[in-house]
Amino acid sequence: MESEGRLSRRRSRASASLEAVTASPPSFGHRLLATDPVNLDPGASGELIVARSRAIMIGLLLVVPLVHLFMGPDPHAGIVGTTATAFALCFALGYLVLLVRAVYRPWFGMVTSLVDVTLVSAALMAFVLLREPVTATNSRLIFDFYFFAIAATALRYDARITLAAGLLAVVQYALVIAVAALKFDLLAASPLSGPYGRFDWPTQVSRVILLATMTALAAAIVYRSRELRRLSRSDRLTGLPNRTYLEERLVAEFARARRYEEPLALAILDVGHFTRFNDTWGHAAGDVVLQAVAQTLLDSIRESDVAVRYGGEEFVLLLPGMDSTAAVERAERLRRRMEETVIRIPRRADPGRITISIGVSAYRIDGDSPEALLDAADARLFEAKEGGRNRVVGPPPASRATEPRSRPSAAFHARGEV
Repeated sequence: MESEGRLSRRRSRASASLEAVTASPPSFGHRLLATDPVNLDPGASGELIVARSRAIMIGLLLVVPLVHLFMGPDPHAGIVGTTATAFALCFALGYLVLLVRAVYRPWFGMVTSLVDVTLVSAALMAFVLLREPVTATNSRLIFDFYFFAIAATALRYDARITLAAGLLAVVQYALVIAVAALKFDLLAASPLSGPYGRFDWPTQVSRVILLATMTALAAAIVYRSRELRRLSRSDRLTGLPNRTYLEERLVAEFARARRYEEPLALAILDVGHFTRFNDTWGHAAGDVVLQAVAQTLLDSIRESDVAVRYGGEEFVLLLPGMDSTAAVERAERLRRRMEETVIRIPRRADPGRITISIGVSAYRIDGDSPEALLDAADARLFEAKEGGRNRVVGPPPASRATEPRSRPSAAFHARGEV
């Protein structure tokens, strides 16, 4: 039993948690630029899909400069365009091979998007160096590739990449115009007739505005796609990711654990006697309990961990890089924290209290597939409930010697101690 002193000490923490659950929704700018856990790229597997799409798209675009090379009015534009596109295709294929060989870093997406834009700018700058400045400023073939480079960033569900690539395109194209204007008299260099016409400043300003508009449109598409994806992979009551998201993320984390031989633990939590709590306090009070459990989970995990509402009164914690010993310790601290938390029920004078039972499983110990990990954790959760509830059941200590060990950072977490 808890003492009244301990209850009072925990009351402020529980109230703060519930206030966080009911806080006002974030602004448009925050949603656009902030990292959304539900929309996080699942790592190398997700980037591999983007890389394949990008290589196919660039391969198809190679036809455009080839047509201009053999059928267009200006063979120089076809040569430069074909060379730049061929180089971009080689870069895209090399990047694809890199990912296939399991070499991946989270910043790859940003770098490759910026390289795509820079290749277009380099092709335009090549005309300035070849003393064809009007071709650089008025080219309809190569300039259009900016739009493809910016549009491709929308595949990554990250508006920061889209905005960075768009801003870079605007700055680099403005630099191309500035260099051409400083080195040449563009009005004098413009022929009265020809494939690109005369140079004029209103057209260049319009092009810069078009690049900025395309960037805004691509960012809006990213925002809308993120929102739709978030809604399909989130639980409306608690705000946590749902089972669909867990299934996707679990596959990605398993692939990472196999690739780098790292530990991976999973815990299934069940709120004790939740049906009885609903019958006693009402379904609205039950919703408050589920929100309180969700907020406690978020306050108790690292940035790399994943908390999911699995269904009903069950939640799942996915703990990458954490072995079963550390996971059981983390689960036990979480169990004690929930036991000590006072939940303020609306329109009720008496506070509510709950307990949780937890089953823990681990990669290697309980199998080499996501299904095996979920089944083992579910079986241990059933064992914890059958054993009297309000307890944690993990893998037997004798079996833990076979699993990979936790990374040093697994002992710490960024959202507060449990």
